Amino acid sequence: MAQLQVKNLYKIFGLRSQTALEMAKDGKSKPEILEKTGCTLAVDNATFDIAEGETFVVMGLSGSGKSTVLRCLNRLWEPTAGSVMLDDVDIVAAPDEQLRQIRRTKMNMVFQHFGLLPHRTVVDNVAFGLEIQQVAPETRQERAYEIIKQVGLEGYGDMMTGELSGGMQQRVGLARALATDPDILLMDEAFSALDPLIRNQMQDELLDLQEQMQKTIVFITHDLDEALKLGDRIAIMKDGYIVQIGTPDEILTQPADDYVASFVQNVDRSKVITASSLMFDHPSRIVSPKDGVEVAIRRMRKMGISSLAVTGPKRAFKGYVRIDDAVKIQKKKGEGQTLEDVVMKDVPRTHPDTPIAELLPHVMESPYPIAVVDDEGRLQGLVMRSSVISEITGVENTDTPATLEDEA
Repeated sequence: MAQLQVKNLYKIFGLRSQTALEMAKDGKSKPEILEKTGCTLAVDNATFDIAEGETFVVMGLSGSGKSTVLRCLNRLWEPTAGSVMLDDVDIVAAPDEQLRQIRRTKMNMVFQHFGLLPHRTVVDNVAFGLEIQQVAPETRQERAYEIIKQVGLEGYGDMMTGELSGGMQQRVGLARALATDPDILLMDEAFSALDPLIRNQMQDELLDLQEQMQKTIVFITHDLDEALKLGDRIAIMKDGYIVQIGTPDEILTQPADDYVASFVQNVDRSKVITASSLMFDHPSRIVSPKDGVEVAIRRMRKMGISSLAVTGPKRAFKGYVRIDDAVKIQKKKGEGQTLEDVVMKDVPRTHPDTPIAELLPHVMESPYPIAVVDDEGRLQGLVMRSSVISEITGVENTDTPATLEDEA
């Protein structure tokens, strides 16, 4: 269920904004509107939903409107038209007192250039939002030190912010945003001012924190690698409008147009495309012990393959059965062996989110497809060697799941 719903959002800068708005709704382009009205169409009919606990990344080049979208979400900039629904409240229409309350308790923001108070210590910066909420001094200090530890700044609470490195200052900014325990965290190019190594560390730390916190995060960036690393879904903007919204896999494998394709053409796909994108779920490649030996043999002979995946109740993955072993059981009917007795259990398996770069060693060594299983061990699908090699090399794979033979 969506926690934040943005519908038909426009932001136009200039004195003739209403005239420009009508032109935008009539389909006029950004340059046409600028020429006719002198107004800049910064956000053009943006519509998207963000689920609770999702990291939603908005990316684009400078001037694409990504930061403007973010600032419209909490009305740092007043939208020209549209709605921003947080639960049942339209932030765009909220009276001033309600808006202040939303900013204090529901949303918080992390800026690119930190925005710290230089005359205050780290702990006092982190506790600032709680001070605005009029939380008792002892309580806010306790909460501030707790968050400081969480972001890796334990022992630095009594230092002045000017004594810290850029990466540490950004941690203070993040801690300050988290201290009030907001439902939604808005991050405006929060790591772009950092050196590459520190930036990468902050990305990793945000992923670790998000795993613990499960906050709803709206993250703005111009860096595709950062977007692919952090985002559950990504919105790509151009000239104020959203060109495409999708998962990292969808953005890479199904670009909406040439503009998006140009963004992703130099990305190392093997580190981003995951097992879930390449797996297939074909009933003919899967057998249950209750199906019996005869069914398994008949299925493998019909398909011209030498093994089948074996699943138990609720699709729990057990391993693979080979046709040679199944035939041996068939010939020894009187000995009471079943299909489950010859299941090969020591076989490769992986999680749906595993990048295909990590699958390559396994598919090259194993005679079996890679079983993709969820956290409960349930089979989600199978990944063939040819699919992984095709994705890494860029050579199209023309095989179909129903006809693929074992690739040993």
